[in-house]
Amino acid sequence: MINVNDFKPGITFLHNKTDILIVIESAHSKSGRGQAHVKVKAKNLRTQAIISITFTGGDTVYPAIIDKRPAIYSYDDGMYSVFMDNEDYNEIRIDQSRLSWEKKFLVPGNEVSLRVYKNLEILGIDLPPSVILAVVDAPPGVKGNSVSNTTKTAILENGLQLQVPMFINNGDKIVVSTDEGKYKNRA
Repeated sequence: MINVNDFKPGITFLHNKTDILIVIESAHSKSGRGQAHVKVKAKNLRTQAIISITFTGGDTVYPAIIDKRPAIYSYDDGMYSVFMDNEDYNEIRIDQSRLSWEKKFLVPGNEVSLRVYKNLEILGIDLPPSVILAVVDAPPGVKGNSVSNTTKTAILENGLQLQVPMFINNGDKIVVSTDEGKYKNRA
């Protein structure tokens, strides 16, 4: 059992016996006379919905043990993103609607971690903190625009459009943060 007072971002737990939630934020509050409350912002790993729940301080919940298995992104078939499990080399299909954010950073050959519940249910994927992507279209930098931190829009090999510094050119490889979706540096 997990005491709700111990909630931190990343903790997974069961709610209403069927929902698998991951804590995004938690805040403790104590009013003058009443009991303490723990307000939690959590993401449902099955439906991708973000919800807010208020617990009474001292409440407990059941943990949801999520295993992570290494996999490699292979391709899309229109409805599903297909991954190859590194342990048994089976193809795993995940509905693209469940990977809306992650899809922005995937190119064939990317290594990811599959989130697996009870060795049966694939809940989604975890990306590495950053990925290296090639720039396929970046307008040339204009001389005289280098006085301050100016940026331009570049299109990457997977179709992602991103703001990059003026010195980035076609064919350059850049490091992109998967948490924020922003340019970090040249690869």
